[in-house]
Amino acid sequence: MFGIGGGELIFILFIVLMLFGADKVPEMARTMGKAMAQLKNATNDIKNEIQKGAEENGFDQKMLDNLTGNITSEINKTKASLLGDSNPLKGISDNFSSEVDKVKSSIVNETSTQTVSESENTKENSISETTPKTNEIEEITGPIKRTK
Repeated sequence: MFGIGGGELIFILFIVLMLFGADKVPEMARTMGKAMAQLKNATNDIKNEIQKGAEENGFDQKMLDNLTGNITSEINKTKASLLGDSNPLKGISDNFSSEVDKVKSSIVNETSTQTVSESENTKENSISETTPKTNEIEEITGPIKRTK
């Protein structure tokens, strides 16, 4: 609730009770409730008047929904620009993800170059294994004597 915890809310209520007294707090709450109800009724009346006027001028519900959706998106954009980033970790997470992408791409590049060099080394080793060197033949000892 607005970033206020339970303990903080109780503390605020305690301060209000101390400032205004026990007899004024219920009266203030009643007044605020009435004001909120009047505000809600006024907004509903305005909304109904706009819908009636739009229907009289030939606007259908789909067009009105598009119009209100556009207005709502503009209001949200304005809120975001006025309030700034609501997520303070957004920049950090963007930087972190970009660094992860860089490391990932460097690892992929390294493994691809290692794979190519390993395949070349494997080819060279297979060629050298199939054609042994002469000094390696002389060093081999066993039941069969090999000659040059």
